[in-house]
Amino acid sequence: MRVRVEGDSMLPALRPGDWLWVRRGAPVRSGDLVLARLPADPSRLIVKRAAWRDGEGWWLESDNQRASGRRDSWDFGPVPVVGRVVARYRPPLSWPTFFRAR
Repeated sequence: MRVRVEGDSMLPALRPGDWLWVRRGAPVRSGDLVLARLPADPSRLIVKRAAWRDGEGWWLESDNQRASGRRDSWDFGPVPVVGRVVARYRPPLSWPTFFRAR
């Protein structure tokens, strides 16, 4: 699956506008970038760094703790992970709009 990065909570590793390939159900290790659902709004996906396994979920942290609106496990505790980020890319400006917009 692919997701687009919004916000700056994962700077400097990820920038707004970056695209990520995420492998659902992939094994996760501490330090991996992962995709999870925001507990307060399960329809919203978040990308964070897996810190440690805690019971049935992972403790997830933002790289940029000073980001405006930052939300991670310091706010909501451990959560299940949807998948692990396997690649980051930024589409060339010459790609058709349907590849960049979502």
